[in-house]
Amino acid sequence: MSGTPPNYYKILEVSESATTQQIRDAYKRAALKTHPDRVPTDSPERERRTRKFQLVNDAYYTLSDPARRREYDAQRKMYGFTGGNNRKSAGGGASYSDPFDDADIDEEVPLGGAAGAGAGAQSFPSWAWNFFMGTKDPKNTQQARQETEQEQFSDVFEEMLREQGLAGENNKPTGRFWGVAGAASGGVLGFILANFPGLMAGAVAGNRLGAIRDAKGKSVYEVFQALPQAERATLLTQLAAKVFSHTVGA
Repeated sequence: MSGTPPNYYKILEVSESATTQQIRDAYKRAALKTHPDRVPTDSPERERRTRKFQLVNDAYYTLSDPARRREYDAQRKMYGFTGGNNRKSAGGGASYSDPFDDADIDEEVPLGGAAGAGAGAQSFPSWAWNFFMGTKDPKNTQQARQETEQEQFSDVFEEMLREQGLAGENNKPTGRFWGVAGAASGGVLGFILANFPGLMAGAVAGNRLGAIRDAKGKSVYEVFQALPQAERATLLTQLAAKVFSHTVGA
């Protein structure tokens, strides 16, 4: 048992009747809002963002798969969840007013099986991962969970970049990608060219460097991960602005 299930629908800001596509679209927005790379590595906000990002990924992991979603819904019914805006519903069922409040995060991400009690050495804070994997499963590790998070985010990240013309159909970065990432700056050019001094400038630089990365067979997400943190933040912020441009109150 993994304890009381968190309200993953509320975390993704979707209804319990949301379609798979609506859940995917909601994950895109939530992942961009909470991605820790949008703040510097030494920012005091980064730890909280990381926790939010993990919750968002747990929610998508659970709700994007029909079988896992059915099991999750059954668990919610078992624990008496009835929705609503208060911590406890009128009928005694549990719910959360803000799934990202510090207090709620502590409750919604129990420390391993049975809400942290008697958990095995492999367990860590993730209701979804512990419930579906089992706390005693040798595959239930922090590294496995992080790899799943990366796969989930890279999938939608590359889709969003393709939609914005920042990646091609083969998921390779375009010249426009390098322009947004600030590839015309000498410092970034030097980094991309394996630490050789950056001597080029202007729009031509972005296209040439895009070709270099393409020749190495790197996907746009692999390139994104290799960029300096400041450039990752720039890309995420500009991508978020485009995705949220038509969303009221984002």
